Amino acid sequence: MLLWINGPFGGGKTQTAHEIRRRLPGSVVCDPEHAGFGLRRMLPPELREARGRRPLIDNFQDLVSWRQGVVEVLDLALTRHDGVVIAPMTVTDPGYFAETVGRLRELGHDVHHFSLLAARETVLRRLRERGPAHALRYVTGKAGQGSGPRRESWAVRQLDHCLERLAEPEFAEHLWTDHTTVPKTADRIAVLAGLTLKPNNEGALRTRMRQAGVGIRHIRVD
Repeated sequence: MLLWINGPFGGGKTQTAHEIRRRLPGSVVCDPEHAGFGLRRMLPPELREARGRRPLIDNFQDLVSWRQGVVEVLDLALTRHDGVVIAPMTVTDPGYFAETVGRLRELGHDVHHFSLLAARETVLRRLRERGPAHALRYVTGKAGQGSGPRRESWAVRQLDHCLERLAEPEFAEHLWTDHTTVPKTADRIAVLAGLTLKPNNEGALRTRMRQAGVGIRHIRVD
């Protein structure tokens, strides 16, 4: 079984994926973003950095090699791995969605797709809370203090488009996350997919520390 967790950048996909992995024995997270950043890093720096002009590759999903590679690797994982595979990845283009999620279904895999949605202000707050400085504040219980996201950041520029596109029926199942926690979102996904997660017995401090660690490990610097 594949759980594809979609949603806007900063919508909680990665945290939810790792929460499910933590509580579902035998499950693994296979992040399609790794393939995209690897392909992007193959380019010379001057071709992937904006510097006053549009970079050659602004979105690695535009590369056919990314879409085909993601399907090939996930097909391999689903065929050979004896457990649930979890893929946290934003995909808003209907054509690209058909070439990835749709293609995996065509190959006969049991694919459950979810879009994590939230109000614009909620996602902006979550974007603001990403990064090492916030991670320290998060662990110490002082989240929410500090400066906001850079207005020119790629994630913020894509936010309105993501929220609009992912609200369309073709990107269901929709899960609104404004007033829920990551563990509860994971519980909801498990119920909809017919899975049983181990109980969430973590205390608040340990949860903050673990989620901060996940956030730090997924910080992108290029």
